[in-house]
Amino acid sequence: MKNKTYNKKKTLVVFVIALVVILGLFGRLVYLMVFEAEYYQEKAEALHEREREIKAARGEIIDANGIVLATNKTVCTISVIHSQIKEPERVIQELSRELKMEESVVRERVEKVSSMERIRTNVEKETGDRIRNLNLAGVKVDEDFKRFYPYNELASKVLGFTGGDNQGIIGLEVKYEEYLKGTNGTILTMTDARGIELDAVAEERVEPVAGNTLQISLDYNIQMYAQQMAEKVMAEKQADKVAILLMNPQNGEILAMVNVPEFNLNEPFTLNTDADTSALSDEAKQDALNQMWRNGCINDTYEPGSTFKIITASACLEEGVVSLDDTFSCPGYRVVEDRKIRCHKVGGHGAETFVQGIQNSCNPVFIEIGLRLGVKNFCKYFRQFGLMGMTGVDLPGEAGTIMHKETNIGQVELATMSFGQSFQVTPVQMAATVSSIVNGGKRVTPHFGVRVLDDKGEEIEKFKYDDGERIVSKQTSETMQMLLESVVSEGSGNKAYVEGYRIGGKTATSQTLPRSANKYISSFIGFAPAENPQVLGMCVIYNPQGIYYGGTIAAPVIGDIFKNIFPYLGIEKD
Repeated sequence: MKNKTYNKKKTLVVFVIALVVILGLFGRLVYLMVFEAEYYQEKAEALHEREREIKAARGEIIDANGIVLATNKTVCTISVIHSQIKEPERVIQELSRELKMEESVVRERVEKVSSMERIRTNVEKETGDRIRNLNLAGVKVDEDFKRFYPYNELASKVLGFTGGDNQGIIGLEVKYEEYLKGTNGTILTMTDARGIELDAVAEERVEPVAGNTLQISLDYNIQMYAQQMAEKVMAEKQADKVAILLMNPQNGEILAMVNVPEFNLNEPFTLNTDADTSALSDEAKQDALNQMWRNGCINDTYEPGSTFKIITASACLEEGVVSLDDTFSCPGYRVVEDRKIRCHKVGGHGAETFVQGIQNSCNPVFIEIGLRLGVKNFCKYFRQFGLMGMTGVDLPGEAGTIMHKETNIGQVELATMSFGQSFQVTPVQMAATVSSIVNGGKRVTPHFGVRVLDDKGEEIEKFKYDDGERIVSKQTSETMQMLLESVVSEGSGNKAYVEGYRIGGKTATSQTLPRSANKYISSFIGFAPAENPQVLGMCVIYNPQGIYYGGTIAAPVIGDIFKNIFPYLGIEKD
């Protein structure tokens, strides 16, 4: 009797437990079906959806006249979907043949079990079309865009290039990435449980949005001619490299920036050298590529030499420590403390006025006025002219000035700095500062970016720059215009003279460190018309062989460029 009662209780307990479990499962099912239905529906759909990206066309870069400097080329991305392949051997053979890839490499990717495996990107459209026409099950051909530069090496270190993902890496391509990149689209397809796309279900597309067009101040014609001139003088003088910069000194717009040797933008990972590079390690090759991509006008500093006398003269005139009538005596050297600092003319210039001192590029004259100015005022004007900061040029990687601490500047350091030695600046900093001195005395920001256009060519943004801060008086600016014109018409810069035009300028020849290496940098900065400058040109020749004087080899380069671009720019003869 007891056992019978016990069994009934046991049965009842089991029934209650089972009922609780069933009710719990039912409650859970109701909860999932009612309250979590949307979440699990999305999860289920995701298991049967496949998304492919549609690359957006990158915005073009056009020059000041609308000439396209960077555009896009249609290419294809070849992929395979493992679950959809019906003839794997044929797929392997056809893709190996068309893509010119090792069969073993293609086989590894085709046989890999994945939702989608990429075989190759940046495939020529003609090849992609042939593969598409083979109608290979499981093979997808998606059209994509690859950056294309119509003029190969033109302004390579300015424009820059993009990587495999079409994202800017150097130059303007990376600086203006947010305007150029666009927004990618997508293709959404439905698949069955085996991952096979369902033909009966229409694919969903989100169309890509192309990037905007960037218009820059660089002029294709001026850049092309300047680049040809740089290549010519580099070959003639067997120089290491040559930089040429042309800009509008009134507003800072850069018309040309040349850094030869340039490189092919359509093959940016191929070194621009005739030397055999096959033995280079990966690290050594990357270092060589980094050097090849460097924009010397903004990334590298140098001792400016006598072109810096423009800045010393301006500061001394502004401070009132020198006048045009002051006279000096140059015996060929100047002793400062225990140091004998020589003039480039061994026998000296003898008695000369300040005007003649500039025309002759006489070091003792500038040592004298630099010492008159003094360390404190020298550093004050160095800062006032913007030489201790960046120019703000719209390219990545601008280098800063390398300068003594004020407390470490003695009389000898001050003397050598007065004629452009014992500190370093970038070429773009020199061009910007001289522009600001001769344009009436207002600081300008050197730049390329002018405006952004939409797909209809309508302006959607115009760039503004911080111009207008006065660094010298208008009177000092006009005096420097007159003095520098006399350097070209009567002095050391005469080889930059162009008949019928008033041109101002200054030559320089500086020795690189270590001095014992006997390597030189030859340069010239010129501008025209002298009384109202509309264009400023600068040429820097690194380690020229043979004759290396700036007035002999750099000044004629700018003179030749000026002669050819004056009519083009509408600058009339005086």
